[in-house]
Amino acid sequence: METARVSTIIRLRPDVMAQAKRRAKKEKLSFNAYVEKVLDRETRLEWPVLPPDYKVSEEILQMSGCIPADWKPSKEELENDPRLAHIWEECGYED
Repeated sequence: METARVSTIIRLRPDVMAQAKRRAKKEKLSFNAYVEKVLDRETRLEWPVLPPDYKVSEEILQMSGCIPADWKPSKEELENDPRLAHIWEECGYED
């Protein structure tokens, strides 16, 4: 199943257009597929990677315990917050 596409118009310098068409042909892609491939690659979110020896500060470590492990929402909280109720149910918890 193909993903839906949005039509757009962009203006390019003639030399850039010619270079992109040549590169697309070389890669056996349509111009559109080539431009989409380049834009996808260049705009993809990249998550930062911390080095293995990175030390997390004590202040940040203390934040991990902000919600006690035995915390459970009340029935009223679940009734008044559909998103919380959905998450609670999806995680396999019971009322």
